[in-house]
Amino acid sequence: MGREEQVEEREVLDSIFPEEITDISDTAYRISINLETPENDARDEEETEQPVLILQVSYPPEYPDVAPDLDISSPPNAPKHPLLDIQEDRDRLLEALQPTIEENLGMAMVFTLVSTLKESAELLMAERANAVQAAKEMEAAKAEEEENRKFQGTAVTPETFLEWRERFRKEMEEKEQREREEKEADEKRAKKAPVKEEKKLTGKQLWERGLAGKADYDEDDEDAIPAAVEKMKITA
Repeated sequence: MGREEQVEEREVLDSIFPEEITDISDTAYRISINLETPENDARDEEETEQPVLILQVSYPPEYPDVAPDLDISSPPNAPKHPLLDIQEDRDRLLEALQPTIEENLGMAMVFTLVSTLKESAELLMAERANAVQAAKEMEAAKAEEEENRKFQGTAVTPETFLEWRERFRKEMEEKEQREREEKEADEKRAKKAPVKEEKKLTGKQLWERGLAGKADYDEDDEDAIPAAVEKMKITA
């Protein structure tokens, strides 16, 4: 009786999954399941390939009174999807099929198992996509909060005001100290600067410039007395 039900179920599945089902033996086959990614999938736009699961079914002689032997894999050389890792998620997905198996013992259940597996895998991807989206929104909110904080400034409290006043007084004292030191330094430089003395003309220079009689000349400088003046002294 079990074998007849197995053959009948296999024929029905062939009409439902004409391109997705592949026989391995008389009692075993694989069904390819195309998954739909969530709308908020965080992948790059260039990553357009949809994830695919392979459900392998083997009939024990007593099926459907006992559970079928199941295994889940990915297509050969399939790229790893960011929201679904078959190696890591295999046990979790197989475990999700157990309630369906228990509910359908004694009946053909493979079509129901395929539907349950597809739903479980897509739900798992949606949960991860939501987690990624939530993390992005949290980061965006944090960045916005930091940006707004720049314009809000710091709330004034008695403690912060006292700190500001003390800091302001200290800055003003330091400024005044620098100004006093600069002023004192300027005054010291001004006192040390040499005073340029006016050069006194000799008697000869006064005579040559026609200034004799208008300005005194150095009487001690006998060599500088004009010759004409010497003659006037002798004649007298």
